[in-house]
Amino acid sequence: MAEHIFKDMLVLELASVLAGPSVGQFFAELGAQVLKVENAATRGDVTRNWKLASEPSGTDTPAYFCAANWGKASLALDLTQAAQLQQLYSLVQQADIVIASYKPGDAEKLQVGYDTLKNINPRLLYGHITGYGPHDTRAGYDAVVQAESGFMYLNGEAGGPPVKMPVALMDILTAHQLKEGLLVALLQRERTRQGQLVQVSLLQAAVSALANQATNYLVAGQEPQRMGSEHPNIVPYGSVYTGRCGKQLVLAIGDDRQFSRLCAILGAEEMALDPKYKTNAARVLHRQEVNEKLRQLIGRHGREELLQRLHAQHVPAGAVRTIPEVFALPQAQQMLLHCQGARPGLRQVAFQLQGQENQALTPPPSYQD
Repeated sequence: MAEHIFKDMLVLELASVLAGPSVGQFFAELGAQVLKVENAATRGDVTRNWKLASEPSGTDTPAYFCAANWGKASLALDLTQAAQLQQLYSLVQQADIVIASYKPGDAEKLQVGYDTLKNINPRLLYGHITGYGPHDTRAGYDAVVQAESGFMYLNGEAGGPPVKMPVALMDILTAHQLKEGLLVALLQRERTRQGQLVQVSLLQAAVSALANQATNYLVAGQEPQRMGSEHPNIVPYGSVYTGRCGKQLVLAIGDDRQFSRLCAILGAEEMALDPKYKTNAARVLHRQEVNEKLRQLIGRHGREELLQRLHAQHVPAGAVRTIPEVFALPQAQQMLLHCQGARPGLRQVAFQLQGQENQALTPPPSYQD
């Protein structure tokens, strides 16, 4: 069965916070045995202390920790102690993957760097997350990397201040990059029987995700600026409008046929024929006019009734939902992890393979001395 694809795999997680643990949970969801090796000197992953004001003070599995630690067992080790380091080495002999998130040089000081561990297990895949690459000793923090990679500069309303994304997006992008790298390395190991080091930095993962904003600068020579929800290349795309009921929706009009259908639904067929609005290139040039006209037109309609008509005509549009509204959706319900006696968790694996069934997982582990 597809869900058991990694059932004989042992993953050692020498990582904390979000990026590395997300990779560990990914492998756990696909059947791997994942052992979270936590620092006994600091009483484990720092996110065990990142509690909301509403969470009880006694818990060591708060909501943040639960975001990326389902399906794992926990083992507390002080790697500065020789006996406990040898305990880790014994596990490395059996392991397929190590996930690490040390600052450059720290793994070597602790004698758990790739060059040391590959001598114990030549088939070992060692996935190492850093902030800025192997030669920059700065620690990587998501909010700082959001600023340094341009994401914060681009996020926010035109004329307003830079704004951090509401999730640790750089950590999440880095986790996806490391998952991809480790999967490629697993494929190569099947051919070569040799392990290897897979490295990814938060900064390079972030830069790689700038996508069209990067090529707008690199190819077209246009420096991207804050535009709120607007899209620099397409109009209307990402634009938010408010219906008669006060509820908001977003449009993502990707071509001129969709714009024509939108105008027809809004009772403004002549707008789609106007040379200033007929093509996407023209709409980009007349962005403010397009948006103002659409605000007036959409403001005459109730959101739900309008969305039904738009969907029926295959016009890309959607409601702006709150998080509780998101998790009322059947698609979101399918992403939940359940275990009797535990609060629901969130899956890292969002794809479906033929024959795949959801793997039953244990809830995030408590810290054990």
